[in-house]
Formats: sequence, C-alpha cells, structure tokens
Amino acid sequence: MTTPSSPEHATPLLANLIGETIVVDLRSEYVCLGTLVGLDANFLDMVDADLHDMRDSTKTREIYVYDSMRLGIRRNRARVLLRRDEVVAITRFSDISES
Repeated sequence: MTTPSSPEHATPLLANLIGETIVVDLRSEYVCLGTLVGLDANFLDMVDADLHDMRDSTKTREIYVYDSMRLGIRRNRARVLLRRDEVVAITRFSDISES
C-alpha cells in the first residue's frame, strides 16, 4: 500500500519527511507522533507511533507534544494509517521548540 511514495502523491515537502519522526495535528481531538514511512493519495503511513486522544488528557496539545519531546514518544501503535484529509499540520519532531 504505502511503500515508497509515488511521485503524484509525494509533494516535495512530504517526500522530505519520509523517514522522519513527525507530529501530526488532526482536525479531531487527536495528535499523532511517530515515524512517517510512506503515503498515498489518502493516507499517511506511520510506525512506532503514539496516537493520542486529547479528550483523555488534562494537558493541552502543546504541552503533551512538549512532554513527549522531553520524555520520549509513548508508542501505542506499531503502525497507523492517518487520513490525509484530517491533517491540519505536520511538524518534524526535531523542530519542536522548547520555549
């Protein structure tokens, strides 16, 4: 399904993120942290991921992501497919600011 991305689905911006640990903010109350390994027209394919429902937390999304940066990603999915039409933002994990 999402082995190396075909050129029509991998814009240069997304292609540059394959193999990177990223944070994906979703339209819903979910945030996903993990390694992007592929994509197609409909899905982002991530491994070693933490798919977190913010309704289960007293923390804000920003604090949860920052804590994950400091303490490590709490992996709860070996693999997860995220719908691209639900994505609001994608950030390299290494680009999360401490300030």
